Amino acid sequence: MRSLILLGLVGFAAQLVDGSLGMAYGVTSTTLLLAIGTNPAAASATVHLAEIGTTLASGISHWRFGNIDWKVVGKIAVPGAVGAFAGATFLSSLSTEVAAPVMSLILLALGAYILVRFTLLGLPRGNLGKPLRARFLAPLGVVAGFVDATGGGGWGPVGTPAILASGRLAPRKVIGSIDASEFAIAIAASIGFFVGIGSENIDFSWVAVLLLGGVIAAPLAAWLVRHIPPRVLGSAVGGIIVLTNVRTLLRSDWIDAPGGVQSVAYVAIAVVWAAAIAYSVRAYRQDRANESVEAIEAEPGSRDAETEVTPA
Repeated sequence: MRSLILLGLVGFAAQLVDGSLGMAYGVTSTTLLLAIGTNPAAASATVHLAEIGTTLASGISHWRFGNIDWKVVGKIAVPGAVGAFAGATFLSSLSTEVAAPVMSLILLALGAYILVRFTLLGLPRGNLGKPLRARFLAPLGVVAGFVDATGGGGWGPVGTPAILASGRLAPRKVIGSIDASEFAIAIAASIGFFVGIGSENIDFSWVAVLLLGGVIAAPLAAWLVRHIPPRVLGSAVGGIIVLTNVRTLLRSDWIDAPGGVQSVAYVAIAVVWAAAIAYSVRAYRQDRANESVEAIEAEPGSRDAETEVTPA
């Protein structure tokens, strides 16, 4: 019963993060599953099975709001599914002793990316431009799908910034297209895990509870994004992911660091984490102040608007 409650909380927390940032459901939930002692392959399989439901619901919502570019989905979903299937079978072939550090390394890299990205730059931005080509989307899909399956998450953190950086698709359509295509990635990864570890190694009650936690959190995430700045939340979540996976790596057979070394590492990460959150809060307040000034200057009755040259 205690495990089911923890899983429900994991799904709840992961959906809060994903609903507020538009990414990191898999990264967050897999990190938390590993923290409570779940087998790496089973953790990723559980997350991807739950994501079949969450990504379907998310894709339908984005479709109804016109946030999907189906040409992009068509070009990235199939290669992404291939990469996800390959990643799932690869992870399933590894022993637990090897798989845990490998997954933690991937999650650590993704967590560091989220921490740095949101601390320094805030929400990703993009501009409209030329159509995205298959020669760009296909390799991106394969890599993002493979990382997603082997790391238990990563489709959003890898795919979303890459497409936004191309400057060829509006941000809302980037997020909507990535979320819609993730349905295919979740199915392909799940099939890969069924082939690799079999259904007997997956506890479907865990999948159901994880999914239920996410469903309950969905409306709260919509409220949260209106009250907690995504920039600050991204810094906070990125720090949690980094700290948790560094802990796993330092305690693994690969490193097996002494207690003193572990303590120093945790303190150093905590200091950087606190500084990142403080910086994000300050940057957010500065951005709000700048937006207020720009709004005032744009008003018809502002001084700038009134300074017109009158004929003599």
